[in-house]
Amino acid sequence: MRQAYMSEVRPKKALGQHFLTDLSVSRRIADSLLAEERTDVLEVGPGMGVLTRFLLERPEIALRAVEIDRESVDYLLLHYPELNGALIEADFLRLRLENFFPGNFCVIGNFPYNISSQIFFKILDYRERVPQVVCMIQKEVAERIAEKPGSKTYGILSVLLQAWYDIEYLFTVGPGAFNPPPKVQSAVIRLRRNGRTSLPCDEALFKTVVKTAFNQRRKTLRNSLKPLIADKALREQWDAETLSAFVSRPVFDLRPERLGVEEFVDLTLSLA
Repeated sequence: MRQAYMSEVRPKKALGQHFLTDLSVSRRIADSLLAEERTDVLEVGPGMGVLTRFLLERPEIALRAVEIDRESVDYLLLHYPELNGALIEADFLRLRLENFFPGNFCVIGNFPYNISSQIFFKILDYRERVPQVVCMIQKEVAERIAEKPGSKTYGILSVLLQAWYDIEYLFTVGPGAFNPPPKVQSAVIRLRRNGRTSLPCDEALFKTVVKTAFNQRRKTLRNSLKPLIADKALREQWDAETLSAFVSRPVFDLRPERLGVEEFVDLTLSLA
């Protein structure tokens, strides 16, 4: 039975909950979503609805929300009756989003820091349906995602997300805006789908190359990609001279953070 009254929801450490309490920040996040008339939007992890309230004020947005925490679900249905029929009680990471959205939809939310990377990988799976993402995440992760090649923070998510999205670092949010305050700074970023419809290489191999390269990011690509180079050499029955000529290419002298999306595409093509 639903509770008759709930003044607040207890933040749960196991769910990585840090509830945003600063209404000015919430409004700014909601306003960062660029929406036209009748835009379907999914809010991930609304918690106590501090962001939800401002999204519901926008008539051009058709809002759904997904929340895994039963206590938060009870609170939301009590305080935001507009969500009745639009609130999905489920784990976003396990959700078949095509069952709820027949067409494109944007994603917004204050992502739990402990699963933010998994959320982004899920969004990548639906990239043809998700033209825009606005989210608050740990500042360090936001900087990594938005970073350009050459930085020490540039990594796997940087490459995979930048292959399909243009990424903007919007603003920083301090710990005092939350209950309980996190031990780190937070940041809001916006991802907007770029014009790329496909990669000119095998996408699964592209992911493997990127992940393998960054798993040993301090090594040159010649060393970090040894297993993939060996696989190609075996497939094509290279002799020692051919193998030596292949790994003598200048790109293999680099570390992975030096390569942008196009360079990783070229590298993937060479390893196919």
